[in-house]
Amino acid sequence: MAEVSKVSGDATARTVFGLALPALGVLAAEPIYLLFDIAVVGRLGALALAGLAVGGLILAQVSTQLTFLSYGTTARASRMHGAGDERGAVREGVQATWLALAIGVTVVAVAQLLAGPVTSVIAGGSDIADAAESWLRIAVFGAPLILIAMAGNGWMRGMQNTVRPLRFVIAGLLLSAIACPVLVHGLWGAPRLELAGSAVANVAGQAVSASLFVGALVIERVPMRPQWRVMRAQMVLGRDLILRSLAFQACFLSAAAVASRFGAAAVAAHQVVLQLWNLVALTLDSLAIAAQALVGAALGAGHARGATRLSWRITRWSTVFASALALMFALGHGVVPEWFTSDTAVLDSMAVVWWFFVAIIPVAGVVFALDGVLLGAGDVAFLRNATLACALVGFLPLIWLSMLRDWGLTGIWTGLTVFIMLRMLAVVWRVGTGRWAVTGADLQVRPLSGPDAV
Repeated sequence: MAEVSKVSGDATARTVFGLALPALGVLAAEPIYLLFDIAVVGRLGALALAGLAVGGLILAQVSTQLTFLSYGTTARASRMHGAGDERGAVREGVQATWLALAIGVTVVAVAQLLAGPVTSVIAGGSDIADAAESWLRIAVFGAPLILIAMAGNGWMRGMQNTVRPLRFVIAGLLLSAIACPVLVHGLWGAPRLELAGSAVANVAGQAVSASLFVGALVIERVPMRPQWRVMRAQMVLGRDLILRSLAFQACFLSAAAVASRFGAAAVAAHQVVLQLWNLVALTLDSLAIAAQALVGAALGAGHARGATRLSWRITRWSTVFASALALMFALGHGVVPEWFTSDTAVLDSMAVVWWFFVAIIPVAGVVFALDGVLLGAGDVAFLRNATLACALVGFLPLIWLSMLRDWGLTGIWTGLTVFIMLRMLAVVWRVGTGRWAVTGADLQVRPLSGPDAV
């Protein structure tokens, strides 16, 4: 764990990447396990695999919208940590955990009521819907556990400890990875539960991770009772982060919908390159998490200038790292696409968007780093407004014009490029103003008006 004396804005590359690499492990662990889960269930046949895909999509959408339990908690806990109030940082984790439990129980209740209709709408009321519903009704019991783990990641990141959360997450995923094939296929005398076994294995692993996070709170010996005032402040952060997340979802769902109008090859090419983009985003997000934790701590310690210096330093490192990734993909333009398909039509479509993808990676290095800075400062209202504005002005008009004017994937990825460029201009301007660098241990969410509202 980084010491409080290191929150003045003078963090070294070793400190930053020491936080970022374990955070990347946490971010990557779940997608890697999901690939394993798909491989295990895939041996049951297409119907089970389709049911897992639909059910998993629904559950993922729920957890995606609630990431404020990690990012918002980090913003608040890091300030306490920077001010030397370690118990206060842990108390933020306690309240976030109560909030995660309350929201998670609500999600379980709503999902049990709506699992049938929702899966039917997505899967078209077929056998796939029945399979998805059976999986979802079990897997959703893991929702409170997933959210508790998010809250745990949040307060530990705020205290600049990203190694411990990685261990907790891996412990749960290892249990799931062992239990999944055993329960799905009935190995070693276990009952053969087929698709339901995947859901049971997921919940079992999530229970292990959540228990470890709760145990980490208990051993800190801080008051465990709920405090509505703190939870209410966390929910204000959550509101803005959820709206920001919805803007992203609207953009990418619109892009997928429009791509589907241009044929199977266009959809396949778009999906492959988009998944590569998601991989890059995952990697850069780990540096954003480091920026969030360190900047929040610096502001909590009263070092506004140090936080500003740190912000630009991490942005430079992130940009250099992103540029190296872009160079790798540029050099691999004739090889990497063929890892995913040999279909000539799909490869031709991928060639259309490949250089858009390469070009926006260095820009994303700037955007993700400064997003982390502003998240660490608690400047979430600005991020909400900026993201919504960039989506409405840059992305969505070009996406829908692509369909009306038959611009194809070129129009879709032009829209994405404009969206990223506008976001970069917005966050660079905001950080340059210095208005975000408000010091103090208590994070106050600041409403925006006038020119700050973007």
